[in-house]
Amino acid sequence: MGSSLFSIGLTGLNAAQAGLVTTSHNISNAGTTGYSRQSTVQSTNPALFTGAGFFGEGTKVDTIKRAYNGFLTNQVLSAETKFNEYDTYSTEISQIDNMLADPSVGLTPAVASFFEGVQEVAANPSSVPARQSMISTAQSLVARFQNLTERISDVRAGVESQIKDTVSAIGTYAKEIAELNHKIAVAQQAGDAQPANDLLDTRDQLVKELNQLTRVSTTTASDGSMSVFIGTGQPLVVGTNATNLAAQSSKSDPSRNDINIITQSGAAITIPESLLGGGKLGGLLAMRSGSLDTAQNQLGLIAVGMSTSFNAQHLLGQDLNGNLGTNFFAPPVVSVQRYADASTASPQVDFSNISKLSGDDYKLTFTDTTGGYSLTRVSDGASVTAANVGLSITPAATSTVGDSFMILPTRNAAANISVSISDTRMVAAASPITSAATTGNLGTGSISAPVVSSTSNLASFGTSAAPLKLSYSGGNLSGFPSTLPVTYTPLSGSPVTVPAPAGSIPYTTGMTIAVGGVSFTLAGALQNNDSFTLGPNTNGVSDSRNAVALGNLQTTKTLLSANGAPSATFQSVYSQLVSAVGNKAREVEVNRDAQQSLVDQASQAQQSVAGVNLDEEAANLIRYQQAYQAAGKVMNIASRLFDQVLALGQ
Repeated sequence: MGSSLFSIGLTGLNAAQAGLVTTSHNISNAGTTGYSRQSTVQSTNPALFTGAGFFGEGTKVDTIKRAYNGFLTNQVLSAETKFNEYDTYSTEISQIDNMLADPSVGLTPAVASFFEGVQEVAANPSSVPARQSMISTAQSLVARFQNLTERISDVRAGVESQIKDTVSAIGTYAKEIAELNHKIAVAQQAGDAQPANDLLDTRDQLVKELNQLTRVSTTTASDGSMSVFIGTGQPLVVGTNATNLAAQSSKSDPSRNDINIITQSGAAITIPESLLGGGKLGGLLAMRSGSLDTAQNQLGLIAVGMSTSFNAQHLLGQDLNGNLGTNFFAPPVVSVQRYADASTASPQVDFSNISKLSGDDYKLTFTDTTGGYSLTRVSDGASVTAANVGLSITPAATSTVGDSFMILPTRNAAANISVSISDTRMVAAASPITSAATTGNLGTGSISAPVVSSTSNLASFGTSAAPLKLSYSGGNLSGFPSTLPVTYTPLSGSPVTVPAPAGSIPYTTGMTIAVGGVSFTLAGALQNNDSFTLGPNTNGVSDSRNAVALGNLQTTKTLLSANGAPSATFQSVYSQLVSAVGNKAREVEVNRDAQQSLVDQASQAQQSVAGVNLDEEAANLIRYQQAYQAAGKVMNIASRLFDQVLALGQ
């Protein structure tokens, strides 16, 4: 009996000691990140049968269990990965938001200042200082475009650098988790399948930190190893094997990093961005495609619209030297980037209709060997035609099936815009055609200043010595160029086109006439033999008609075609950009703050189960101390009883 009592006391002593060790371990790691509270699991030893019944044989410690709840842990992971995505996005987009909306460094004041310079020339076309001011404000506008683009490029470079560093960190975590899988499997096999609690905590903490970089999901095998998947299920760790990831230059854009899986043979398999959500990496990728690309493309759209439409109007004017206007801005060029493995010559891509541009990028893929191709919008993968998106594409005569090119119509336009004119005399403020009623007309007829929409037929209007002369007789006008059709529109009626040679057309007061790219209005009562002249402008020093037309471009809708007609001005497109970026920044900020609350709630729930409560551990320490002392007392009594039994034999 004494021996049995001693053994029972010894089991109690061992159990109490295990409790003391475990409690001490908890107290020591109360501040350790990722540590889960541990506790002893005890059970009763098999009882000993005697004739008087079953006598207990004490207790045993079955295992050391950590306080772990998979559901609560997954809730924390889900909340944290979304928070880190929003937090990263918010941090990055705030840089662009602050820049675009700034009243001093944004585009709005530069555009307003430029058109003020144009209006000054319109008010005083012969003034050299006014012309110089117009050129100077144009150069300031160009500098503002370039500065904004440079700042966006700086943000882009920072994002690309962070993507590269984040992917590298993800790879490091993957290798560490794979190594821990091996250690855990070995430890649990050596310990009769007992859980390696501290190793499991370390692995869970690594998964938690990895989840802050990119969304992860996990499964645990029977041997204790954990498989980790990222994004929508791409394997990152399987058992003791870690996938090798690398951020490498994109085949379509060397300045852009793609996330690739590197196979054992060294081949790179690109993971689509849409499959990599959550965490810091998800925030960076969303920022790059959702805001950076959009901001740079929309800024370029304004640059393309302004330079193209301004050039088109400037070419219709006449400078102080009497010459037709030239390009005021350098004509924008469509950027075409070949995929790294493409062998076909690059297609020639030009702007065909700027009002149909949307700021989107496109992927061109050759479908046959004779230049046939398909064109898809990058943002949504929709098939489009070049004409419908404002482009003209001339492919190579021979092509390789599958070769692809990225077409970036507006991406680099703001960075490349420049002023082509430095000589003030070359500002085309005047119109090349002038009109007049012939001296001696008997009627009250008048002719408006002609508006020029094309300069290709100016020679048809004669010379300064012998201008084109329109004569009235018997209710009809005659004298139009024999090689050109004439379109006339009565004051209340529809346009009528008379093919060349027009001969004569019926006259009605207030009618508008268009011929050879020149339009004008005739009004008043005419008498037979009344006439009007249209010819070269030989005295355009004080003429500001084209400067007025240039100034009107500030409020003219030239971009974002809707229902077949342009719907937006330069300023409204920029306002939409500022609004879109600002709204997105606010949206992400609100989501981040809301997600922070979810993280706090999930973490509190998880820590209520797994966290160490020092008050509780202090109570456990006293409890196990008392149990240890009681078990020791049992052993002491058993020893004394055994000694008494021995004394009886003396």
